[in-house]
Amino acid sequence: MAAQEKGVSGLAERYAVALFDLADERKALDAVAGDLQSLRALLRESADLRRLIRSPVLSRDAQGKGIAALAETAQLSPLTRNFLGLLAHNRRLFALPEMIQSYLSRLAEKRGEVTAHVATAQDLSPQQRDAVGEQLRKAVGRKVAVDIEVDPSLLGGIVVRVGSRMVDASLKSKLHRLQLAMKGVQ
Repeated sequence: MAAQEKGVSGLAERYAVALFDLADERKALDAVAGDLQSLRALLRESADLRRLIRSPVLSRDAQGKGIAALAETAQLSPLTRNFLGLLAHNRRLFALPEMIQSYLSRLAEKRGEVTAHVATAQDLSPQQRDAVGEQLRKAVGRKVAVDIEVDPSLLGGIVVRVGSRMVDASLKSKLHRLQLAMKGVQ
């Protein structure tokens, strides 16, 4: 299984580097990054889209038509549309989430940013997003690209990962610690 994961990450890295180089050459790094962030959000929200990119049953044509319709509806840039078409044609859509992550990490590195993965129980308002970003920038001491994911299982609070550091201030983990403490009392 580890070899298979390594293969997917290597494949995703190669495609992401190619897209990054093309976007850089065409001065479209930010446009493509915005497209990829939108795609990542759509992948998180839509089980049908996840099925479309992962299903081995669907033909190249079916995957290509489905992803082309999505790209048009989402008004993605021509470069991103062409990239998605190439992935569908080469039967590589299954690695799209890893490609997105690799591209965005490469862009953050080029900008001197560090990426913070933030999980919250409910969506944050724009002011809350800005406040979280500002606090992380102060704590880390450099620019921070914030990747926010909504995870209702947290019940409340926030979980922040920056590199290998993690701060878990979620209600779910606090209740779990309380449950463990109460078991120790009996």
